Amino acid sequence: MSRRGQIKMTPEEAQAFLAEEKTMTCATNGRDGFPHLMPLWFVLRGDRIWAWTYGKAQKTKNLERDPRATLQIEAGLAYEELRGVMLRCDVVLHTDVETVEGIAMDLVDRYSGPGPEFDPVRDAFRKQAPKRVGLEFVERDRVTWDHRKLGGGY
Repeated sequence: MSRRGQIKMTPEEAQAFLAEEKTMTCATNGRDGFPHLMPLWFVLRGDRIWAWTYGKAQKTKNLERDPRATLQIEAGLAYEELRGVMLRCDVVLHTDVETVEGIAMDLVDRYSGPGPEFDPVRDAFRKQAPKRVGLEFVERDRVTWDHRKLGGGY
C-alpha cells in the first residue's frame, strides 16, 4: 500500500474529525487571481458543512462571482501528529433570514452550549442574521490525511 493510502482517513474517521475540530480555513477565488483564505466556524448538518459570514464580506463577494471554495480543517503540531481534511466544494449562498438564523443557533449550540445561560449569545446572533448570509458547502471531492497511522515513522 502506498504511503498516501496508509494515511487516508476512512469516511467515519473523517466525519469524527470534522465533528471534533472547531475552525476551518475557507479559500475563495479573489477577483485578482489570488486565493482569499479566511477562518470560519462551522457546523455539520448531515454530510454538509454550513457556516455564515457577513453579506458584505470579501468571501461573500468572491462566492457571488465564483461559487467554488476549498476548505481545510487540520490538527497536529509535529509531523507524526498531522491530520486533516481538504474539501473542494460548490457553495450555495442563503440569504433568507430564517435559514441564516438557524445556522446561527447551531453555531451557538456548538461553540457555546445548548443551555439557557447562552440565550444572550443567541440574541446577539439573531440580531446579526439580517446582515449575514448562510454558506452551504456542497462537497465535490476530498483529500484526508492522518500521519498518526504511520506509527511515528516518515
